[in-house]
Amino acid sequence: MVHASHYKQILDNLLTATIVLDVDLQLTFVNSAAEMLLRLSGDQVLGKHVSHCFSDIDSSPDAFNEALAENRPFTMRRARWRLHNYSEITVDYSVSPNPELGMIVIEAHPLERLLRINREEAMLSTQETSRNLVRSLAHEIKNPLGGIRGAAQLLARELNASSLDAFEEYTRIIIDETDRLRNLVDRMLGPHRPAKRKPINIHEVLEHVLKVVRAEINNRLELVRDYDPSIPEVPGDRELLIQAILNIARNATQVLLENGREHDGVITFRTRVQRRYTIGRKQHTLVARVSIIDNGPGIPPELIKDIFFPMITGRAEGTGLGLAIAQNLIGQHDGIIECESTPGLTEFSIYLPLEEHYAET
Repeated sequence: MVHASHYKQILDNLLTATIVLDVDLQLTFVNSAAEMLLRLSGDQVLGKHVSHCFSDIDSSPDAFNEALAENRPFTMRRARWRLHNYSEITVDYSVSPNPELGMIVIEAHPLERLLRINREEAMLSTQETSRNLVRSLAHEIKNPLGGIRGAAQLLARELNASSLDAFEEYTRIIIDETDRLRNLVDRMLGPHRPAKRKPINIHEVLEHVLKVVRAEINNRLELVRDYDPSIPEVPGDRELLIQAILNIARNATQVLLENGREHDGVITFRTRVQRRYTIGRKQHTLVARVSIIDNGPGIPPELIKDIFFPMITGRAEGTGLGLAIAQNLIGQHDGIIECESTPGLTEFSIYLPLEEHYAET
């Protein structure tokens, strides 16, 4: 015979958030998935009214009572729930009343991550098309640049031989500007080699980035560490990860300094472990989350969805290449960069899978 505790164990192992209410709409059971969804501990909320834990923004709690009184199950799609901490989530949920037992069972499926996965897939697909277009364009630009530079060098030699020093400045300008454009094109093309992954300490990478950033800002901003020392080694290419994280960190420093935050600007480097995280369509058991957080003015809402595309920037002096290159580098590690921004808080989060498969070096 199956004991009641066994049913609780079974429900706790479900990925579906399951919540049970009594006739007074008080919580009598929440499984582990529901605790994660509602961001609370079940032991602390048992016996409390459902409104203390969450509320459906688009539906009244009376809908639960009506479902119980009329024995009428119902389903809501893309409902907005406001949680006890006033944050909001999007869910699909089903309500199954049982008048005989005097209970209501709610099954909820969070959509935030699913919606984000769909956005990520569309973004990554569009970015790949954009990168291919940029690479093709960059190669087409580099070819004539090489010819222009070569012709300018030949012309400079002829002018030197003819002692026409007055024109040397013009040829030097041609060569210098051609080199500048070639360097820009090289940046558009991104790294010239694939990632060579091996186990690395992500905090050692961050410490290197911190040293570089600290030297560049000359103590004009506050740099804060918030590390989780339990993070295992990450399968990664040290140099490429340094470049990706440094691109994001430099963006943060430049935004803060350009907006006059020299005395109160703060950049936080945070690491955490995250479980069951989906990147694209692949769910990873364990990922490392590396966050670079600043207290700057935030990214304009009209730019946030395109911030990782080449040539998209909200800064007057920006080239719009740093974040696009960083996303490409993290993509080579099967990871992704996400961004959330409001005035006073911008967070770039790098997600790196921690599965034990390392490329041969």
